[in-house]
Amino acid sequence: MTKKQKKMRLRIFISALLLAGMMAADRLFLLPAGVRLAGYLIPYFVIGYDILRKAVLGIRNRQVFDENFLMAVATVGALALGEYSEGVFVMLFYQVGELFQSYAVGKSRQSIAALMDIRPDYANLEQDGQVVQVDPEEIAPGTLILVRPGEKIPLDGVVEEGSGSLDTSALTGESLPRSVTVGESVISGCIDLDGVLRIRTTKEFGESTVSKILDLVENSSMKKARTENFITHFARYYTPIVCYCALALALIPPLFLGNWGDWVQRALIFLVVSCPCALVISIPLTFFGGIGGASRAGILVKGSNYLEALSKADTVVFDKTGTLTKGSFQVAQIAPVPRVEESQLLEWAALAESFSNHPISKSLKAAWGKQPDQSRVSQVEELAGLGVTAQVDGRSLALGNLRLMEKVGAQCPPERQEPGSRIHLALDGVYQGSILIADTLKPTAVAAISALKKLGVRQTVMLTGDSPAAAAAVAGELGLDSYHAQLLPAQKVERVEELLAQKPAGKTLAFVGDGINDAPVLSRADVGIAMGALGSDAAIEAADVVLMDDDPAKIALAIRICRKCMVIVWENIIFALGVKGVVLAAAALGLSNMWLAIFADVGVMVLAVLNSTRMLRVGKNR
Repeated sequence: MTKKQKKMRLRIFISALLLAGMMAADRLFLLPAGVRLAGYLIPYFVIGYDILRKAVLGIRNRQVFDENFLMAVATVGALALGEYSEGVFVMLFYQVGELFQSYAVGKSRQSIAALMDIRPDYANLEQDGQVVQVDPEEIAPGTLILVRPGEKIPLDGVVEEGSGSLDTSALTGESLPRSVTVGESVISGCIDLDGVLRIRTTKEFGESTVSKILDLVENSSMKKARTENFITHFARYYTPIVCYCALALALIPPLFLGNWGDWVQRALIFLVVSCPCALVISIPLTFFGGIGGASRAGILVKGSNYLEALSKADTVVFDKTGTLTKGSFQVAQIAPVPRVEESQLLEWAALAESFSNHPISKSLKAAWGKQPDQSRVSQVEELAGLGVTAQVDGRSLALGNLRLMEKVGAQCPPERQEPGSRIHLALDGVYQGSILIADTLKPTAVAAISALKKLGVRQTVMLTGDSPAAAAAVAGELGLDSYHAQLLPAQKVERVEELLAQKPAGKTLAFVGDGINDAPVLSRADVGIAMGALGSDAAIEAADVVLMDDDPAKIALAIRICRKCMVIVWENIIFALGVKGVVLAAAALGLSNMWLAIFADVGVMVLAVLNSTRMLRVGKNR
């Protein structure tokens, strides 16, 4: 509990005590009018001095119509009409509601603060046999740092010495530790559970994974949902309108019907009921809780507008490699022409791919089993959607798909229908053979597609640059509705454009990719979701939602979180406007009193805020 909350709780207690004492004295003794007013003003000013001050400042700054003005006018008016206890009670219960709201917001901020705890406080440098702690922002790329058990990894890097297990739960939401050893990449924000690691940093702190995540979450409130913006605009116009309506209610009917006191009292009740704080407070709090709950589950949402958009997802489009499949390719078959040895074909392929870190390149180099001599390779050119060309030992080598073979004029046999990607190789325009690269589905891919279907997602589509046979095998195993194969990056955008034109009105299309090769499609979709994004700058930049591990099952979880958030938002809107509408009408007709008005204002606000706090539990029990 903050000092401000403790102070408010004390003020509420003292004011309630003073009010109870004054009401008891008022009933037991016949007090003069001046003494009664003075007695009730003491608890009134104890609990309401800050509201009155804000109301006066609002009038002075020409920002009159807010909840402070409404409370000040309503309570001062009640006191002026001799309704002393009611006037104090309105202010007291309003402040009780504000305290509840403060608790709820504080709890929501604590959930975000728990995520913010991934920020490392220091980095260890070894100097003259001593371990010195320095600010991570002072560490340059290429520096060797020491991470001991129990410490956070302060910067992205590569393990140069040691092995151990890393707790990535703050980033991915998963409790299963990740084992690392020499040569493997690690990212900032993870906790070293066991083993001393010496890590060579690859990025400065401002470009590290943890820094980008913190910036993303902290700025998520800048991008508001349409519903949230509507409530903001609604309150801006609603409050002045109800103030003028209350003024008209106090002045116009008495001119014809008399009984000024009764109509002024109705107007004051009208003002109390009309306060829009239930919506203004609870709706942003719900979205804030949704973003925090999703973050705990390893799902980073860049703003409440994307929460709202993803809740309406009707079509989900997937990239294949690295999204639905592991992306950990293996050489399944080597098919050289008769005069070429298998080892020779692998050597040429490994040399051509020696400068690339693509998963297929890694699998070719791993199958050859040697370190390629890059001095033998020059003029390397990667051709998007085709393959790679290079000069190897002074000869022109092309490695890629059938379209690349056609481009270099190499005659090759027709491609068979088979799962996997077949890579063809030509030397000086002469076909030399092919290598079949096979990929495997991620363990949760089938369950992920099934979960999306259960959520009512109408269409699941896969886009890939792979062969039709490989695409058909994956689509059939997963139960996808459709697929499109052998697509270049630009053609993927065209397919997404077609799907966007076909989707029903009011629904959205989400594209799921690795965030690197699919950046144009991620940007074009209604919601771009990057998965397997640990350490991927392009993913965090291009996507609207970032899954901090490579589990496709998180897509359905993200949609469930977004839908729950929107259900709570609309529950609060309907409940608040419904209650206020009924009680406003009753106040105008003289069928309401100040106690019912207090419930319609403070009671509705407290209930709406408590309903919003349900989002704070999202991500804890999945």
